[in-house]
Amino acid sequence: MTVIVLTQGPVGLRGFLTRWLLEIAPGVFIGGPSARIREVLWAEVRQCAGNGRALLAYNTDNEQGFIFDTHDHKWDPIDREGVRLIHRPNDPTSTTSTINRGWSKAAK
Repeated sequence: MTVIVLTQGPVGLRGFLTRWLLEIAPGVFIGGPSARIREVLWAEVRQCAGNGRALLAYNTDNEQGFIFDTHDHKWDPIDREGVRLIHRPNDPTSTTSTINRGWSKAAK
């Protein structure tokens, strides 16, 4: 099983992927191509994604039962003791919101 998720991908790339995979939702492709075809598809996605982002996930014989890779994504896959995890870097632009006190007597 192979899953490719495109975000802001070009229409031509989406059309190319539908030759091998089924588009079950906008930008979400699923199918069962061989490993060779999967590698060719992923190379094409990485080459033609433009300003878009992509995620590839497929089943394999490891502890988790699957493996994934990303392209132009803020979150990066990392390996921790044989388990593949996603690293989400801190976003300095996001601020933690302070608790706004309400106008009720209970809030005061």
